[in-house]
Amino acid sequence: MFDAAVASASPSQVLAQALPEKPTGRCVVVGAGKASAAMAAALEAAWPDVTLEGVVVTRDEHAVPTQHITILEASHPVPDERSEQAARAILKAVDGLEADDLVIALISGGGSSLLSLPAEGITLEEKKQIGKDLLHSGATITEMNTVRRHLSAIKGGRLAQAAYPARVATFVISDVPGDDPSVIASGPTVPDQTTALDALRIVRKYDLTLPDSALALLKREADHARQDTPAVAEGNSLTMIATPFMALQAAADVARKAGVTPVILGDAIEGESCSAGIVFSGIARSVKQHGVPVSAPAVLLSGGETTVTIKKGETPGRGGRNTEFLLACAQALGGESGIWAMAGDSDGIDGTEDAAGAIVTPDTLARGEKAGVSAEDFLKRHDSYSYFKEIGDLVITGPTLTNVNDIRILLVL
Repeated sequence: MFDAAVASASPSQVLAQALPEKPTGRCVVVGAGKASAAMAAALEAAWPDVTLEGVVVTRDEHAVPTQHITILEASHPVPDERSEQAARAILKAVDGLEADDLVIALISGGGSSLLSLPAEGITLEEKKQIGKDLLHSGATITEMNTVRRHLSAIKGGRLAQAAYPARVATFVISDVPGDDPSVIASGPTVPDQTTALDALRIVRKYDLTLPDSALALLKREADHARQDTPAVAEGNSLTMIATPFMALQAAADVARKAGVTPVILGDAIEGESCSAGIVFSGIARSVKQHGVPVSAPAVLLSGGETTVTIKKGETPGRGGRNTEFLLACAQALGGESGIWAMAGDSDGIDGTEDAAGAIVTPDTLARGEKAGVSAEDFLKRHDSYSYFKEIGDLVITGPTLTNVNDIRILLVL
């Protein structure tokens, strides 16, 4: 089921059918995200007779061979100097275009850090620290990217503005709850509907300490809202070619063919990973014991992006939101027979680790005890990766070259 969900979002499978009419002028390709290089390769394969040029940036070890489009790599989830260099190269690629030219923007999750060009007056080091603080704050991806957009010189539609008067056709692989295109990679080609006041509210909500330069910029923008909006071409378009819900549907199809009833609980689940693990284990137990909301054999499917909040002063262990979800789930199930679980990030990387996620079996806790590791202790110090590594239950896929966020699966037999 996990493999089917990931395959449904492969750029080679979904991009070609969504492409517009071929342009009469130049065709410049830009993009950012974990899937952007694979999207660029898929575009070249679909349009072998079009002269393509341009630049896309992807995460380290996510590049694939292309003939005409330049592939750059940068750091994720915290930007580095290459992120800024890539943003400048992409802005240069769309400079000086004409009205009959076409810009194809290939956007996927991860683009916020990969395409990092701080607004005037803010340094990259300051932007990096803000990003780290946001990651540990417990803020949702929507909240994080709201702040990022207002501190950027390329996000929040600014890339589309730089390409004017050329038309921009944006193709998106969504990795965010709700599929809001302004949130995916912080919306470099999408008009920003949020304000600096929204960003300031998020800063206060999570008690973030911003550098003076960033705080001053947000306050200036809040006090003097822009009256004129820079122009973009009227014919700009945006197409979602893969989403979390599409991925869950692909997983559900596999279940049905195996005689297992699928229940999609939602594609936009947020909140604390640990809490979600407890809740979902309770639903699985209800399926087994009471046949509610469905009778076994059944599988509970969900997507979205939960959160691991690191309190100030804590030194976390290793792990991401999927392994934390699973360890909490295992602990709540307490060795219940007939229930298995898997959760993994569809990009193959759970947080900053080398695993997509892990698997929980009825004897996960027993095997942990035999290995001398305590699920409770590892969960308290956010060290879920180390727990599953100790018992050999990590799921390691390597980069999948796509990203439709987390896929969570609870199988009840």
